[in-house]
Amino acid sequence: MSIDSRLSPLDEAAMAPEQRRVLDAILSGPRGNLDGPFLAWIHSPELADHAQRLGAFCRYGTRLELRLTELAILVTAAWWRSQAEWQIHAPIARDAGLDEAVIEALRAGREPAFERDDEALVYRLGTTLYTTRRVDEALYAEAVAAFGEPAVVELVGVFGYYALVAMTLNVFEVRRGSEPLPFAEP
Repeated sequence: MSIDSRLSPLDEAAMAPEQRRVLDAILSGPRGNLDGPFLAWIHSPELADHAQRLGAFCRYGTRLELRLTELAILVTAAWWRSQAEWQIHAPIARDAGLDEAVIEALRAGREPAFERDDEALVYRLGTTLYTTRRVDEALYAEAVAAFGEPAVVELVGVFGYYALVAMTLNVFEVRRGSEPLPFAEP
């Protein structure tokens, strides 16, 4: 898979030792590749180091089922119209059990017709947070009752982390080779 971006290309032979250390940590971790925002973040090894550890937790370590984490990521990718984030995570969401109709509705900017209450709740929490920048007491209480307070904290972390990912991918125009873009470009 080729990756394109507006960033200067990485020259492994000219990498600083700190960049090499972070690159090795990313490649030996659960991701195993320098895909997505890491192409940008490796230019700032300190940011890359912190972000890759937070990202590994948000993606692999929360109390949420992978299906719900991937839904939160797709809600974020659709909100930010983040091409590469969508291209990376739509197949993962599909494999994790998210219904194709839900994925397509999100991509098209429509509210999905959810068959599962937990998915509808993740969607409402994310879209409310993005549109109002707050979550009212009733929605908060519903989320805590459904998932527990620690998982709600982690879910908000997933939304925040993947917003950072989306902004990074958008600013540096990270694209995945010749794959068709899921969103129209402005």
